Amino acid sequence: QEQLVESGGGLVQAGGSLRLSCADSDDAFSAYAMGWFRQAPGRDREFVAGISWDGDYTVYSDSVKCRFTISRVNAKKTVYLQMNSLKPEDTAVYCCARDGHRGIPGRLLTMYRYWGQGTQVTVSS
Repeated sequence: QEQLVESGGGLVQAGGSLRLSCADSDDAFSAYAMGWFRQAPGRDREFVAGISWDGDYTVYSDSVKCRFTISRVNAKKTVYLQMNSLKPEDTAVYCCARDGHRGIPGRLLTMYRYWGQGTQVTVSS
């Protein structure tokens, strides 16, 4: 059974950094695109970043571009999100997701079939 488990969240001051990890239990991990999404209280879940099956193509939301970096290590079945220059508005629950069919990431929630439970990121001002 497919299982995604995030880790690495926590409390950090504005301007600080965190690295999130997402471990996949399925050997099919290396064949599909992965994405990171976030949801702040009272707001809809939003796309943060996506990465292709081989790591060669990445895409970011405008709000995190140049601050966040998505990467993956297929041998470890793990995707990462390095978050630098964090802002209070980055506070949210961050979830990873795996595309059900494609190797190239999209921005839409509906493109992703498998989801983790999420990890809380809180940025204090």
